[in-house]
Amino acid sequence: MKQVTATGQTVEEAVKSALAQLKTTKDRAEVHIIDEGKKGIFGIFGSRPAVVKVTLSLDPIEEATKFLKQVSSQMGAPVEIEVKRDGKQVHFILSGEKIALLIGKRGQTLNSLHYLTQLVINRHSDQYLTVILDAEDYRNRRSETLIQLANRLAQKAIKTGQDVALEPMPSYERKVIHTALADNKQVKTLSDGVEPHRHVVISPVKTK
Repeated sequence: MKQVTATGQTVEEAVKSALAQLKTTKDRAEVHIIDEGKKGIFGIFGSRPAVVKVTLSLDPIEEATKFLKQVSSQMGAPVEIEVKRDGKQVHFILSGEKIALLIGKRGQTLNSLHYLTQLVINRHSDQYLTVILDAEDYRNRRSETLIQLANRLAQKAIKTGQDVALEPMPSYERKVIHTALADNKQVKTLSDGVEPHRHVVISPVKTK
C-alpha cells in the first residue's frame, strides 16, 4: 500500500498532485482530506494550503500476476499469464517455452508457486481469494494421476488395515483425493498437518 501527502491551493489541486506522484487515477485511490485550506484576505494574507492524504489501492490480481512474472523471469522461464476470475476463485494459466521448469518434479515447483501466489494475492485483498495455478493443463493431468493414486492407496489401506499418509499437497489436490474416495465405504479420508505440509490420510474403516 502506497501513501502520499500533498498540498495545493485547493483540495482538487492537492489531490491532483498526489495522484501524479502515485502515477494513478482517482478511481484507484482513497482520498482523505486533512485540511481543506483557507483562501485568506485578497487570496494572500492568512491563506492556508489544502492538505490531503491519498492511498493507492493495489489490485490483488495485478500484484499476484506481477509476482508470478517476476519469479518466472528470475527462474529463466518467462511466462504469459491468462487470468480467469470466478467469484472468489482466481485461475492463473501459465504458458511459455520453458514451462516445465515452473512445473517441476510431480508439480512441486508449481505447488510452491501456488502457495506463495496465494499469500501475495490475499495480502492485498479485502476478501479471501482462492488461487488455482495451472500450466499446460497440468492440473487436469495431475487430477487423473491423483485419482489413480487414491484408489491404489485405498486398496493398500484396506489390505494392511493401516493408515496411509500421502505427501503434502495444496488444498485443491487434497480435495481430488477426498472426492475420489467419497463413495468408498471401506475407507475414510482426512487432512492432517499444517500448511504448506498439510496432507491426506486414508484410513481403513474397521468392520465389526
